[in-house]
Amino acid sequence: MATKRTPQNGRDRLEEAMTLLIQNQASFVQTQASFVQTQASFVGQLAETERATSERFARIEADMAAILRVLAEHSRILAEHGRLLERLPEAVRDKIGFKAP
Repeated sequence: MATKRTPQNGRDRLEEAMTLLIQNQASFVQTQASFVQTQASFVGQLAETERATSERFARIEADMAAILRVLAEHSRILAEHGRLLERLPEAVRDKIGFKAP
């Protein structure tokens, strides 16, 4: 029984195709490794940005709390001054001895 023999030209093309496949696989692996490295770097940068943002918001919240405390104190002082000013005309009249008829 005669066996079919692959022509030399077919074998050469098969070897070229296999060589190209191996090169493409190597290139793919390099690209994938580069992507993974870039992704890891991005994740690190993202974590750093998140940390810095959290610190900044913590400072802003602390500053806002301090501002609100100052505003509350100023509101209290203004209310006290308002009460004093309401009583001032009567206090002046009493002080100078003015008597209402």
